[in-house]
Amino acid sequence: MESIVAKRIPYSQIRVMFDAAQKLEKQGRKIIHLEIGRPDFNTPEHIVEAAIDALRAGKHHYSQNAGIPELRQAISDKFSSEYSLEYDPQTEVVVSNGVAEGIYLAIHALLNPGDEILIPDPRWVNYDVDAITNSVDPVDYTLLEESGFQPDPEEIEEKITGKTKMILVASPSNPTGSVTEKAVLEKIAELAIKHDLLVLSDEIYEKIVYPPAEHVSIATFPEMRERTILLNGFSKYFSMTGWRLGYVLGPSKLVNPMLRYHQYMITSTNTFAQWGAVTALKGNQEPCHAMVREFQKRRDYMCEILDQTPGFRCPKPDGAFYLFPSIKETGMDGFKMAEMLLEKAGVATVAGECFGKKGAGHIRISYSNSLDNLRAAVEKIESVMSKI
Repeated sequence: MESIVAKRIPYSQIRVMFDAAQKLEKQGRKIIHLEIGRPDFNTPEHIVEAAIDALRAGKHHYSQNAGIPELRQAISDKFSSEYSLEYDPQTEVVVSNGVAEGIYLAIHALLNPGDEILIPDPRWVNYDVDAITNSVDPVDYTLLEESGFQPDPEEIEEKITGKTKMILVASPSNPTGSVTEKAVLEKIAELAIKHDLLVLSDEIYEKIVYPPAEHVSIATFPEMRERTILLNGFSKYFSMTGWRLGYVLGPSKLVNPMLRYHQYMITSTNTFAQWGAVTALKGNQEPCHAMVREFQKRRDYMCEILDQTPGFRCPKPDGAFYLFPSIKETGMDGFKMAEMLLEKAGVATVAGECFGKKGAGHIRISYSNSLDNLRAAVEKIESVMSKI
């Protein structure tokens, strides 16, 4: 038996592709994985050592529900120094089980069944699923390739109704890699104030941005701190995906109900991992800078080659570690293309349709793999595409 809500929740097609790739690997095929959105770098050693030291020191019991005070203070200090945003570490910061939990908490603790949330299309798959599980209606706003996958504030305003309670923004974007321009964010902020809406801002890729692009947090605009729930974490920039640590920032009136949900769902996040996260924020950042520089080299290489590959058109993204090339010239949908590349080229990608209706005719490629493997992947893709 399953609930009515559970019946509406699909399996993640990203994981479906990952499982299909692993099945071929078990049959002896060599597969190049470009489907999973995780850095291929190890967590920096000084962060690992800090977690090990915490274990040895007996720091492995339950922490406070909101997280260890030292980590909440470090998070608060980061936003004070980098964005001039002041958050009380006692009442306005919660350490979550990744950004994934933060999205769930915000939608379930702050919205009611029948409310509407505006979400980008294409978008990360969790956004609409988390809305559905709370009987909240996700309403798409469009990110178009021809406009650099930038939101259109006029379209957003047209879709605001009496039921709209929240706008979700994500910059840099998964799956497109686009970084929302400051002027566009400013207009979205004006809409939120005009229509008295909350803003849920997913900023997990904030540090993986390539010059001259710059990340801007919507919470920094006038009157926006008090209506913005800011989500971030350690998975991407610090390559700590398996540590499952994220965090929520916002005014106490919004964070407190999220904390109450969190304490029953999770109790608290992994305590010794939190000590590693303190070191991540306060320690040496050079390994992370080096990782971003390497990602930029990979992006530049992949875009140049794929944009010359028959049937592909590959705009160069400003952030994250994803490409979202158009394959519309082939006449194939993303599912067929991803299946063909896996079967014939041994390259695992994800259909753009997995990320919303506007993802049709695209595939997502994660270049979080070695440059040698990326070279091999594009050679295989070119070989397959030249034959069709």
